[in-house]
Amino acid sequence: MADVIIAACDGAASPNPGPAAWAWVVAGPDGAVARWEAGPLGRATNNIAELTALLRLLESTDPAVPLEVRMDSTYAMQAVTDWLPGWRRRGWKTSAGKPVANQELVRSIDDRLTGRDVRLVHVRAHQVDGDPYNAAADAAAAESARTQNPAGTAHGSPLPTAEDAPARVAAPKRRTGAKAGGKPGGKTGGGTLKARYAGRCRCGTPYAAGTTIAKNGTGWGHVECAEA
Repeated sequence: MADVIIAACDGAASPNPGPAAWAWVVAGPDGAVARWEAGPLGRATNNIAELTALLRLLESTDPAVPLEVRMDSTYAMQAVTDWLPGWRRRGWKTSAGKPVANQELVRSIDDRLTGRDVRLVHVRAHQVDGDPYNAAADAAAAESARTQNPAGTAHGSPLPTAEDAPARVAAPKRRTGAKAGGKPGGKTGGGTLKARYAGRCRCGTPYAAGTTIAKNGTGWGHVECAEA
C-alpha cells in the first residue's frame, strides 16, 4: 500500500458561469499520472467545478491511505481549511448570517474528510515549470468543459501528449490549510537540475526539494537511477 496518495484536482468554467467540468488525477509509483477522471457539469460556476473536483477525488481514493491534494483554487482550499469549521459551528451560516454558498458540496466534502488524513497543498496555476499533476487536472477539466463529455484513464493521457506530463513533482514547501509555495530550482549543468519540489524517483524512493536530479525514462529522479 502506498505511504501517501499524491493527487491533484481542478475545475473549469468558460465563461464563468458557463459550460463547466471537474477533473482529478492520481500519481502512480513511477511519478506519472496513473488514474484520472473528468466530468461535465453543464452550466455552472468555476467555484462549483472546483468543489466538485475535490469531492469526486475524495470519493475515488482509499480513505485509509493519507492523501495529498494539489489544487490551484484559493476559494476551494479556503472553504475547506479556513471557513468550514466556522460554517459548521454556525449551522452552515456565514459570519453575516447568510446561508453558505454551494452548501451541499461543502457539506459532502466535510463528510468525506471526517476521519481521513488529507493535506491540501496550494500550487500556482498555468506555470511553465509548475506542478504537472495540477497541469494535467487543469487540461482534463478544460477539455471536458469544452466538449461536455466525460473522460478518464481509458482515454490515455489527460494532457495533449504523454511528454507533457513529466514526473518531476511533489509538494512545494507547505503547511496544512494555508497557501504554500516553493522557490524555483536552479540548473546545475550536465543534464541535471535542482528539484524545485520534492518528488519520487522511478526507483520508488523520494527525493527532497533542492536535490540534484536527472531525467530518466519516465520522468525525473536520482542521478544514479537515470544513469542505471
